[in-house]
Amino acid sequence: MNKHIVYLSLGTNLGNRLENLKQVLESLKEFCQVVASSSVYETDPWGFKDQPIFYNQVVRIETILEPLPLLQEIKKIELEMGRIPTFQYGPRLIDIDILLYDRLMMNSPELKIPHPQMKSRAFVLTPLVEIAPDLVIPGEEVDIETLNRIAGSSGVRKVEE
Repeated sequence: MNKHIVYLSLGTNLGNRLENLKQVLESLKEFCQVVASSSVYETDPWGFKDQPIFYNQVVRIETILEPLPLLQEIKKIELEMGRIPTFQYGPRLIDIDILLYDRLMMNSPELKIPHPQMKSRAFVLTPLVEIAPDLVIPGEEVDIETLNRIAGSSGVRKVEE
């Protein structure tokens, strides 16, 4: 069975944010191997500003799951942790997004890979640069580090543990 390299973005701004991220990392071990994880970053809310500050992290995993079964497992983690759907960009106990899956480009109603907004989100690019600076998003000409310099890292601060 082929192992796929996948990058996930984790975000939380409700409850014990550090604990939420640690719980996700533990839960991921049930169906994949976490091979790298960025530092945790505190980030200003994006989209809807009147809410608590987020903690964000990016992880690289290896999995045998195909994209849609992987998405189902991720959504199951969110539900088991107690995520309650709210409005777009609203507060959340946990949010797990598939950023990249190998070199795959996918555009289905359930899942778009690469994640369509990742290039404009400093809270994704900054931690991603930390673990994969030379990575190139499929369909792009430049690496993550260059994209991050273009997007800037305003509102993104490393959490000192």
